[in-house]
Amino acid sequence: MAKILAFSRLRSPPSSATSGHPSTVPAVASVAPQTSLPSVIPSLDGIRALSVLIVVLGHSGLQTLIPGGFGVTIFFFLSGYLITTLMLSEHERTGTVNVTSFYARRVFRLMPPLLLTLTIAYGLTFAGLLDGGITAKGLAAQLLYFANYYGLFFDPGNTVPDGTGILWSLAVEEHFYIVYPLVMTLLLGAALRPRSIGVLLGLVCLGVLAWRIHLVHAPGFFSDRTYYASDTRIDSIAYGCILALVMNPARQRSPSGTLSWAHGALMLAAAATLLLSLLYRDPTFRETVRYSIQGLALMPLFYLAIRFADAALFRPLNRPWIRALGSYSYAIYLIHYVVIRAIDKNYPAIAAKPYLLFPSALLVSILYAAAIERFVEPYFRNLRHQFRPGSAGQGAAHTGEAIQSDARSNDGRAQRLAHP
Repeated sequence: MAKILAFSRLRSPPSSATSGHPSTVPAVASVAPQTSLPSVIPSLDGIRALSVLIVVLGHSGLQTLIPGGFGVTIFFFLSGYLITTLMLSEHERTGTVNVTSFYARRVFRLMPPLLLTLTIAYGLTFAGLLDGGITAKGLAAQLLYFANYYGLFFDPGNTVPDGTGILWSLAVEEHFYIVYPLVMTLLLGAALRPRSIGVLLGLVCLGVLAWRIHLVHAPGFFSDRTYYASDTRIDSIAYGCILALVMNPARQRSPSGTLSWAHGALMLAAAATLLLSLLYRDPTFRETVRYSIQGLALMPLFYLAIRFADAALFRPLNRPWIRALGSYSYAIYLIHYVVIRAIDKNYPAIAAKPYLLFPSALLVSILYAAAIERFVEPYFRNLRHQFRPGSAGQGAAHTGEAIQSDARSNDGRAQRLAHP
């Protein structure tokens, strides 16, 4: 397997997608759905922060505590939900979706931190402080969002700097978003109802599941094929899109912030389903149905976390420091594994102790992300705002700035921390 995907597939026990304090609260009266999407979506930055912590923990060697690879599914789901909410919000305000502006905002959000991170990684490799290689084809694959297929089929090994293999997940998302905005624009323009579009996406998810099942039973199958490839992972994004289209919790915010017992039971059932999907170790299940089950189970968890953001269980997701960490998550994701691999090469005594490696890598990554936020982001944020539809406002979990929010969700994609 190519070096770009070289981080070992950690054989680790499962972890829940969400965490928080237990909440026992009385039933709440039903809340009438809102007629339009609000400007701010709560809890998403908190989910993003928890997910990027899971990723860094896993890459630091603490996979026995948390299966970092599960962060992949969480971030894909969040990305699909947020991008779709952006499109629906824009369509409701303007009657259309400006695809050109959509792509421009993504470029101005994603590329500057990516280019800076690659410059650092290639510089460290050139200086002998980071293992790996420097090749034109490897760099081109990373810049053109082809890192996943390059690593699977074309990388002979040692052609990119260590720690940059995580860019496979950004490739999956960009492949999805090359097509999705165009299709959404056509379907919404044809007056197709969002729920009908959700049904069509459900059929796409079934098709991807069938394709994974076919591949698993095909000659020459290897498990990384179904994990890294866009054609086998886009359903993880699509499930988030379906939630936004069919029953968007942002339209149904609860002013009381309390959960009914039925909601609590639904949350426990979803969490238990996720746990079981990670505990069951059958290889065929893991490479086929597991992704589908996880996508379905994340729907009620996201729904409840957003609709009942003020509930005791979900309130920590909206603490200022958690939200700040979530807003840094894209840059943290980009740099953290480069930092870990550099520490491993230059300070093996620290790397040998995961409980030292994790805080060290996290601290350096946060400082890096903060520097980007302070010195790089302001300029490109102004450029992005020139392509914003209407005046939906800003914020890391803001529909009007969803490209920023979505890009910061990309970050969380863990390089395959083994088969979690």
